[in-house]
Amino acid sequence: MPASTAPEVPLQTEPAPTPARSRGADTRALTQVLFGQLKVLEPGSQEHSRVRGALIEANIPLVRYAAARFRSRNEPMEDVVQVGTIGLINAIDRFDPDRGVQFPTFAMPTVVGEIKRYFRDNVRTVHVPRRLHELWVQVTGATEDLTTMHGRSPTTGEIAERLKIAEEDVLACIEAGRSYHAQSLEAAQEGDGLPGLLDRLGYEDPALAGVEHRDLVRHLLVQLPEREQRILMLRYYSNLTQSQISQELGVSQMHVSRLLARSFARLRSANRIEA
Repeated sequence: MPASTAPEVPLQTEPAPTPARSRGADTRALTQVLFGQLKVLEPGSQEHSRVRGALIEANIPLVRYAAARFRSRNEPMEDVVQVGTIGLINAIDRFDPDRGVQFPTFAMPTVVGEIKRYFRDNVRTVHVPRRLHELWVQVTGATEDLTTMHGRSPTTGEIAERLKIAEEDVLACIEAGRSYHAQSLEAAQEGDGLPGLLDRLGYEDPALAGVEHRDLVRHLLVQLPEREQRILMLRYYSNLTQSQISQELGVSQMHVSRLLARSFARLRSANRIEA
């Protein structure tokens, strides 16, 4: 009698990972359903807010995809994603599903535009003219394309030839790009072994502290009568004694002393008024 054979039991395997394309299709389908629900809900209601929040959550991957284009800016990626999320919310509020346009197609320009506006208005440490900024975006794109094409960093001439612009404009754009990155004066220079920029600056001129005072004195002096101005100049700029000044002007030393005292009183009074 033949031995009975046990039925074959299929081996259990781990579920296959969901392909990215399938996940994208699921997100689009979910987004379409949520927009259908959102359309019939009263704006401001609790259910409307819940569905709107679900739409935002479902489409955050779209924001992260857009934010990844700006990795070279050295800005924290979470900050860029937060800014892009503002653009996503604006797109959700303005989207009309009846127009037959896929939501990602509609939302992407708004998300990217919000991120670009953030970099243009908030990130730069030095203001760059709009024309130069727009050209810098083209230079950056051309640099990436040429690097991929040649397997090396392109020269200034190659970038200029591709964009049909002068090499001077390319150099100006590269310099403008540095406005995104402020460097501390105390930071050591990478690779050259030299001290920080602060240590290489010129010494502090002690005479600078007196510039403001001299300007104030000059302003007050012109308010005095001409003879009193001359006495002060002889006393404190020519270093003459009161006796020498009296001989120079043909007046008594006592009179010189009284004029100096009166000049000081006027200067103090004028200084209090100015203050």
